[in-house]
Amino acid sequence: MRFAYYFAAACIVLCSYSCKEKPDPSKEAPAGLTLSANSFEADVNGGTFDLLITSPARPRISGTPAWITVSQGAFKDYKTTATITVAANGTSSKRRAALSVTYDGVSNKTFIVTQPSRESGGEEVSTMPDTPLEISEALGLGWNMGNHFDGYYNGTWAGDLYNYPSETAWGGIPATPETFTGVKAAGFKSVRIPVTWLNMIGPAPDYTIDEAWISRVYEVVRYAHDAGLFVIINTHHDENHGDDHWLDIKNAANNSTLNASIKDKIKGVWTNIANYFEDCGDWLIMEGFNELNDGGWGWSEDFKANPYKQTGILNEWNQVFVDAVRATGGNNATRWLGVPTYAANPEYTKYLTVPTDPAGKIMISVHFYDPSDYTLGDKQYEQWGHTGQSGKKATWGDEDHVKTVFGNLRDKYVSKGIPVYIGEFGASLRAKGTVGYRFYLYYMEYVVKASKEYGMPCFLWDNGTNGVGKEQHGYINHGTGEIKSNADEVIPVMNRARYTEDASYTLESIYNSAPQP
Repeated sequence: MRFAYYFAAACIVLCSYSCKEKPDPSKEAPAGLTLSANSFEADVNGGTFDLLITSPARPRISGTPAWITVSQGAFKDYKTTATITVAANGTSSKRRAALSVTYDGVSNKTFIVTQPSRESGGEEVSTMPDTPLEISEALGLGWNMGNHFDGYYNGTWAGDLYNYPSETAWGGIPATPETFTGVKAAGFKSVRIPVTWLNMIGPAPDYTIDEAWISRVYEVVRYAHDAGLFVIINTHHDENHGDDHWLDIKNAANNSTLNASIKDKIKGVWTNIANYFEDCGDWLIMEGFNELNDGGWGWSEDFKANPYKQTGILNEWNQVFVDAVRATGGNNATRWLGVPTYAANPEYTKYLTVPTDPAGKIMISVHFYDPSDYTLGDKQYEQWGHTGQSGKKATWGDEDHVKTVFGNLRDKYVSKGIPVYIGEFGASLRAKGTVGYRFYLYYMEYVVKASKEYGMPCFLWDNGTNGVGKEQHGYINHGTGEIKSNADEVIPVMNRARYTEDASYTLESIYNSAPQP
């Protein structure tokens, strides 16, 4: 009898709940989702908002950051009210979040929540200096959050995810505010956050970028700024290196119609990015492209036959990028913009035309992994530099090569008022306690010190790996900001090279202390 009583009571409760959730059969289900508002702007002290959602089935809200809570009422007659509660903002940065509303696994609508910062009410102050040497000091030693937002599904994984970027596509750990407080504590002054866009870009003519993707990038950029770091964002891996990506410089060089179409997309994409990040002060640098080339890195037959064809296209694209960003106005009218050489190779500055810019704030972006057979190539030589043994080191790329490359960049640009930054550099980590490890520390110290002496900031490539050997460039945990055990000695070495002001500590003194085999 007692069982029958409890069973009946349970049925009443379940029926009560299901009756609330069950739509009136006389009402026709809506064709899709509708929201009573597309955006909410909270006060700096927080606030509460109601969002009425109409949907064919009970909706779900996702993408909620820690500073927002959502409570959802009953779903009746295809309607429910979600209460959005925003916490007070005690940070120095404006906050923005894009929350997704779905039903039955279908994502249909996004609404935006914004909130001004505590100190400035959302207004950013200018912090970036104006001269190349001042910029070099401000950006100092930088860090790349590589294989993170630039990771993408490059196969038929899960069928429909081909060429979709994801923060965790290549085994990444989602970034947190602690990521960047750790980076700052390790001695880095700036971060470069490579971003792949690919199929997150909508169709012409608007090229609207997926809201959830760009808002997450924005959130992480703000993490870095709150930690006191300068930030660079770009388009990364959108270039076609034989994988059908949309920045196809090889075919654009031979097809004017294709080139015009790509330039239209560059304009649309960078207009969207620039508008989204316009409220960021000039602590944010926008970099048009990463390592644009045809997949041959300057060694393809097409490039060797006439290098001016493809580099001429890059010059056009760099100008489109600059014009698109400047046209959006506000902070984008005057922030620093980075443009790369072909393949980001410093020796290809001979083909680069610096874009025309009404603000006069163009920076040149190059990468430095010379000699590649030592830093990241298949041979992975054990030694480097003038004390290295023949057969155990590359046949080129010793200390004089570093000085020649960096000296040319200084003479051509830095000394003429145009900043240059080494957007990526590094060498695969070697095992501690080996001869190779001593040469590795020497290489990293020498290159960082050279960048300092020649007036250029440099950004360490970190791809999030954990081991040693080929393509192992893991220094900072991308989720926690902790220094990895493999890198706990090299980071202080780089800090010494970049920040030591002792007049006796020079490139020559480092050279004279090179390791012996």
